[in-house]
Amino acid sequence: MLSDPAKGVVAMIAACMMWGLSSLYYKLLSDVPALDVLSHRMIWSLIFFGVVLAVQRRLTEVIRVLNTRRSFLRLALAALMIGANWGLFIWAIQIGQITQSSLGYYIFPLVAVVIGRVVFGEQLSNMQWLAVGLAAAAVALLTAGLGVLPWIALTLAVTFGIYGLLKKQLAAGPVVSVTAEALLLAPIAVTILLQTHHNGGTALGGDLKTFLLLMMSGPITAVPLILFSYAARRLNMTTVGLLQYLNPTLQFGCAVVIFAEPFGRWHGLAFGMIWAALALYSGAALRQDRARRRAARAAAVSGTVV
Repeated sequence: MLSDPAKGVVAMIAACMMWGLSSLYYKLLSDVPALDVLSHRMIWSLIFFGVVLAVQRRLTEVIRVLNTRRSFLRLALAALMIGANWGLFIWAIQIGQITQSSLGYYIFPLVAVVIGRVVFGEQLSNMQWLAVGLAAAAVALLTAGLGVLPWIALTLAVTFGIYGLLKKQLAAGPVVSVTAEALLLAPIAVTILLQTHHNGGTALGGDLKTFLLLMMSGPITAVPLILFSYAARRLNMTTVGLLQYLNPTLQFGCAVVIFAEPFGRWHGLAFGMIWAALALYSGAALRQDRARRRAARAAAVSGTVV
């Protein structure tokens, strides 16, 4: 039998593999407009999460979290952030910009560090500041080298960072809050699909195969989130953070190896700097985690002696 931490690691790896390889799935839907794919993702995610919560007899939690003004406003803003993030991610895959997408999710942890410093006044170590500086330099280098700002990567990182900030301020668990977000976005999703139908397109994908693929967007969205929630309860946040790098690494592998997206000298230099920044950041996080554990053990021993 696996221990709880070992089960957490397995669940986290499974979640990150599903996220990292999801570009293979969304590439199959390249003939469907990105907004339509996003709309289906919202609707089928809502249905899937609704069934899960109904089985768990927790549907009332969704109503409860939407019933207070402060939670409602935060959830509405979170819904806009995750909707923008998901939509841009799908569109980036369709236009052959998975490399930029992976860059965005590599940058995200460093964006989260900056948000923590600005919003919560969290103190950063010298190594963490150096990591943030290296990431900024990498973006500047890529912009100068290619002559265009990697705005897809930056937007993905910032929207997901703001989304994480809002989720941190919500008392509801991840499944309940994502269900509430999907519920808030569902009217927009239905409107988009009705507009597609009105303009002569098909809101259902055009054929049975495409429709079934669109339906699969529900479990493909929901299952890794449930696995992540399961893992987060059994692992410390440092381990969760390190394992999450598997997601953009798999995205990067799909982009360069499977879809043969361009990856030249400037990409190599920028990604090298990002990876170095993440190594510095992860090293600092591991040292902080070990220091906290030592302090906790010392406090426990001291309490026992007293």
